[in-house]
Amino acid sequence: MSCSLPLLTSSVNLHKELSLSVVFVTLNPSTSLSGTSAKQESMGQQMIPLFTLLPLLLSLCGGQSSNPGRPSCRSCDLHLSCDCSRGQFTHVPIVTSRALTLDLSFNNITMVTDVDLTGHERLRTLSLHGNRVAGIHPAAFDSLWSLEELDLSHNQLTSLNPDWFQELGALLRLNLLHNPYRCVGSSPVFHGLVRLRRLAFGGPALEEIKMAALSGVTELETLTVHANNLSRYESGALSYVWPLGCVTLSLHGPFLTNMALASAVLRDVSYPETPIVLEDLHLIGNRSTQPLRELAKRRVRNMTFRNLSVSDEATVSVIEILDGVPLTYFSLDGVTLTGEGRWEKASWADFHSIDEFFIQNIVVLDVFKFVSLLRLKFLLQYPRRVSVINSRMFVIPCDTTFLMSSLQYLDLSDNLLTDMTLVETLCSKRGALKDLRVLNISGNALKSLSTLSRLVERLHKLTHLDISRNFYSSMPGSCSWPSTLRYLNISGAKLTTITPCLPKTLEVLDLSNNDLQGVTVALPALRELRLSGNKLLRLPPGSWFPNLQNLTVQSNTLNMFDRSDLRSFPRLQNLQAGQNKFVCTCDFMAFLQSSIRGDEDVRLTDGEESYICDSPFHLQGEPVGQIYLSFVLCHRDLFVSLCCGVALVVGILVCVLLWRLHALWYLRMMWAWLRAKHSSRRRRRLRNRLESEALLSYDAFVSYSEKDAGWVETFLVPELEEPRETDEDSVNHTDPRPLTLCLHKRDFLPGHWIMDNIMSAMERSRRTVFVLSQNFVQSDWCRYELDFSHFWLFDGDTRGEPAILILLEPLSKDDVPKRFCKLRKLMSSTTYLEWPQEEERRGEFWRSLRSALRGDGEEDE
Repeated sequence: MSCSLPLLTSSVNLHKELSLSVVFVTLNPSTSLSGTSAKQESMGQQMIPLFTLLPLLLSLCGGQSSNPGRPSCRSCDLHLSCDCSRGQFTHVPIVTSRALTLDLSFNNITMVTDVDLTGHERLRTLSLHGNRVAGIHPAAFDSLWSLEELDLSHNQLTSLNPDWFQELGALLRLNLLHNPYRCVGSSPVFHGLVRLRRLAFGGPALEEIKMAALSGVTELETLTVHANNLSRYESGALSYVWPLGCVTLSLHGPFLTNMALASAVLRDVSYPETPIVLEDLHLIGNRSTQPLRELAKRRVRNMTFRNLSVSDEATVSVIEILDGVPLTYFSLDGVTLTGEGRWEKASWADFHSIDEFFIQNIVVLDVFKFVSLLRLKFLLQYPRRVSVINSRMFVIPCDTTFLMSSLQYLDLSDNLLTDMTLVETLCSKRGALKDLRVLNISGNALKSLSTLSRLVERLHKLTHLDISRNFYSSMPGSCSWPSTLRYLNISGAKLTTITPCLPKTLEVLDLSNNDLQGVTVALPALRELRLSGNKLLRLPPGSWFPNLQNLTVQSNTLNMFDRSDLRSFPRLQNLQAGQNKFVCTCDFMAFLQSSIRGDEDVRLTDGEESYICDSPFHLQGEPVGQIYLSFVLCHRDLFVSLCCGVALVVGILVCVLLWRLHALWYLRMMWAWLRAKHSSRRRRRLRNRLESEALLSYDAFVSYSEKDAGWVETFLVPELEEPRETDEDSVNHTDPRPLTLCLHKRDFLPGHWIMDNIMSAMERSRRTVFVLSQNFVQSDWCRYELDFSHFWLFDGDTRGEPAILILLEPLSKDDVPKRFCKLRKLMSSTTYLEWPQEEERRGEFWRSLRSALRGDGEEDE
């Protein structure tokens, strides 16, 4: 298998989503006060001038160093990976000292000083790829004790300084490609890098490799050397390390002009178990292929040609050179065939050990003259794995397919196959592809599933079939498949529905990136189902997949799912459902957060960052795992019920309390008082405008209980309004004058508010008489009337006429409600009349009452 170029820029996964605002600053004491004068420096005991300290303080506050030319970069994510690439920096920017990864690629940095990276002891990955770095201070990297990966490729370094790497004892990967240095090895540049595993150096300017090139490197696994213009090489310079895990060489010039030099390089790096990758070669004849004999001598088993141009003559020469070599893997990536495919001269070569051919991005310049491969049985009958990828191939003749008798793995992806040419390619001859187990024909122009199923039905050992990225828009009702088929990939097609055409023996099914809205086909043996990138509104029914263990439904239109949906899958263990349009209800969020924590039976294996709320609007874009909803929002019905219950209980308690404290009475009377007071003032203002005095129409306003109306009508009214002349009156020569009484039953105006009637009656009456009894205290009507009278009579705003109290029966002040505090006080401080039960004493009672009403004086009883 070929090895990949160990470039830092392709291995660092940088994130730009969250910037860290903390910047750790390292100040250079030698430059922070460089602006002070010599006189100030000599005055060590004096205070430093304010204008000198001000820039320093501003620098500390702003996160800048004392060097005003250095900018800052705050594009660091939560993983402390800082992406400062393409920022047009001309100097190394200031970055938090906690950074673990720092990408400074594709800027305009020309120099790395000794203080640029000071304080970055935790840094593990540093990329300066694609800048214009021409100078690096010898101590620039001294503080990077934890650095594991360093990329200095594509810069302007004209020489390599061993001092750069002296303190980088932890370095594992180093890339120095494409710098204009001409020589490597004049001094042991990499001597201190004892842990180095991957090394890449060279470029268009490299002309010489000397003996000390790899001195001190003892555990190298991957070596990449770009030496297309190499002219001098000291034999053994690259042989310090053995064995190597993979070697990649670019030797375009030496293969054309200096075969001895190319042979010497290959000799030093070739070992049987070391994969060799040769790049940028142009093989045009037998002479240009001679360096490959060094690989044949070393019995290399894994060989890759990348970016190769080769003629027929050179192809035959390569085949002859590799004759009998125990080659197991042969790869051609980016190859241009300039000939016509006439390689018959090498048909006697022995390649019985070959196991895999890998061909990718192959171009035939004159495809119409290129002959068939029918005569290459010596090459095609042995490999078990053949891959022809992205090579614009539209057909393999049936006879050629038949020659591949040992084939178990065939990859024809990203070509131009159609249903018609596939019939020819998957030859129907008896015994053709009899051992095929894996077939990949993805990325072609296939349209008929029924044709495909018919073609593969006879492949009795086929277990894996990849037909993704084709043009299947429909699925027939039934299909015939080999009974051994376990893996089927139909992703990236245009399917809208699924039918029983799918084989029941499947264990893994990939239907991603179609237009499916549901999957309702029973697949009892299925263990893994991939449905990402469809239009599913809900999870498929679990009863259809009793053995399903892994389910992927990312990037659909799912709104939510719950515990019952997952429990319908009896054996489901892992779920990937991120990147959907989730409606973040309380129940769904509680369940999903529990699943993210691992508290559920099914594990979410795609990470909590994939689960983002789409609605409601105030949660849109928020990660589900970081949202907290209050009890009120999540249990609104219960909360409202509780609030109503509490409010009801509180209301009852308040009502009881108000009833016990007579608060309602106070409020009612206050309102009545204010309203009546307002009416009274309005009448007074009206009289003032008319310059008239208040008209007293009654001698007394009588307030009594309805149950005491008999006493009022039988005794009080006749005695006061219709007085009889008694013997005592005759003796005293007095004539009792009739009094006018105001009674609510008789004198209140119908249709008027009761308070207005009371107020009017009291204003038009000289005195107010209360007929007190147990009936009066217990009567709601009397209490109501007394309530208002209480405010009117005892607020200090009356005409100075106190109320007259008549007790029909013995009644102490304790029998009066406590809320009538002024009335209780009046009863304890004012003489009142008590209705005598003895008839002989009643005359005195009436005389006292008349006297009180006329204002002639008050009499005690």
